[in-house]
Amino acid sequence: MYHKWVFINCPFDEQYKPLFEAIVFAVADCGLRPRCALELDDSSEVRIDKIFKIIADCKYGIHDISRTEVTSASGLPRFNMPLELGMFLAAKRFGVGRQKKKICLILDSAPYRYQQFISDIAGQDIQVHDNDTKLVITVVRNWLRSTSGLKNMPGGIEIHRRFQAFEQDLPTLCDKARLQRAELTFNDSASIIADWLRDNA
Repeated sequence: MYHKWVFINCPFDEQYKPLFEAIVFAVADCGLRPRCALELDDSSEVRIDKIFKIIADCKYGIHDISRTEVTSASGLPRFNMPLELGMFLAAKRFGVGRQKKKICLILDSAPYRYQQFISDIAGQDIQVHDNDTKLVITVVRNWLRSTSGLKNMPGGIEIHRRFQAFEQDLPTLCDKARLQRAELTFNDSASIIADWLRDNA
């Protein structure tokens, strides 16, 4: 499954949630499987070790560094996303075998913003989503189409249309699963998306 798994490294706060849901849906609709740190809940294991394991399992990585900004609560920036991006790049650089074949997409909210806080990745091809679900879906789809070799992917506009249809159906899907939308875990969401895509191929 290494060539089918996509590690998603992004914020998990409520403000970012629409973008996160759009990315997860787009990855699944393109025929790959989204994965992220939220899928694991093992208190016996250190969190960073869990993340290393997921990174090791995935050929692809989507890394959104747009929330690297000062928070009002602490007065400090959040660096989890750049850290996990660094872990992914290090796995490719120093890993062996299939790890050398890792490919990543780096996202930010605005052009060249990243140069103010992580200029070492200036040589990378950073894509902009402008905090827009339609745009982020298109960016993710086009990147997966160019890197995965998979054919017959729907276009970005079509995936966004399907995402909107899924969002409209989600309350009913949650009722059938006896779940509240607010309590959906990542695994719940991934399963519901997979079922919906199967039924709406």
